[in-house]
Amino acid sequence: QLQLVESGGGLVQPGGSLRLSCVASGLTSEYYAIGWFRQAPGKEREGVSCFVSSDGSTYYADSVKGRFTISRDNAKNTVYLQMNSLKPEDTAVYYCAVAVGIVVTTIDENDYDFWGQGTQVTVSS
Repeated sequence: QLQLVESGGGLVQPGGSLRLSCVASGLTSEYYAIGWFRQAPGKEREGVSCFVSSDGSTYYADSVKGRFTISRDNAKNTVYLQMNSLKPEDTAVYYCAVAVGIVVTTIDENDYDFWGQGTQVTVSS
């Protein structure tokens, strides 16, 4: 049914920027949340940002607030994560995920039903 494909990861220097994309195919629910999560080696997966379709509300973790921006293009069934002023601690595999039926922002992993394969982001000089 629903398929998520992330792209846009790569190697950047500290202070650089990347834009991640997540294409959602087969998403037919009117209400849903799309979240971005990341997992660094040896660390637990953490929620980074999310968008909810009900009213367009967004959420950002304190660690990325002011640097990352989540957005969507409904015509292309795509959600983006613009990452600016990247730091070495942003290095991780980034995943997008969909929570069906959710009407408020959430970064609780247990709320999410579908996950993409992940894309590697490496910030290093």
